[in-house]
Amino acid sequence: MIWLLRHGDAAEGSPDSERPLTHKGREQARVAGEALAALGVELQMCLTSPKLRAADTAAIACEALGVEPRADERLAGGRFQPDELAAGHAGHVLLVGHEPDFSDALRSFTGARADMKKGGLAAMKDGVLVLLLRPRELRAIASAGQG
Repeated sequence: MIWLLRHGDAAEGSPDSERPLTHKGREQARVAGEALAALGVELQMCLTSPKLRAADTAAIACEALGVEPRADERLAGGRFQPDELAAGHAGHVLLVGHEPDFSDALRSFTGARADMKKGGLAAMKDGVLVLLLRPRELRAIASAGQG
């Protein structure tokens, strides 16, 4: 299963690669990680864009999952093939990055048209979009997992 997590809400500014997460963005990342944990996802690997907002999203989300994210330039911007990034890893792989790259990847890999919200999560398996969750849905899953 390949999971796509769009980075959380980020501050405006330049340079683009150094834009930090806002408080809302840090919360979105925390909730995404807790939701994945509540769903019982055991990650084999997490790859992230090296841009600060994505790298911080990955680090915060992965705290709840016990995985150390690794930066991968292929997620820094532009088209990528999710299956190529996940190659060689059976099980669950989390990719953390940007729009419109993630919507493009969803479309090319699954044929699905989707708008990935900041802090949103998608899951794909065998060329099929299995799950698409917005931040409010992730919050509900994370809250249910704590109760």
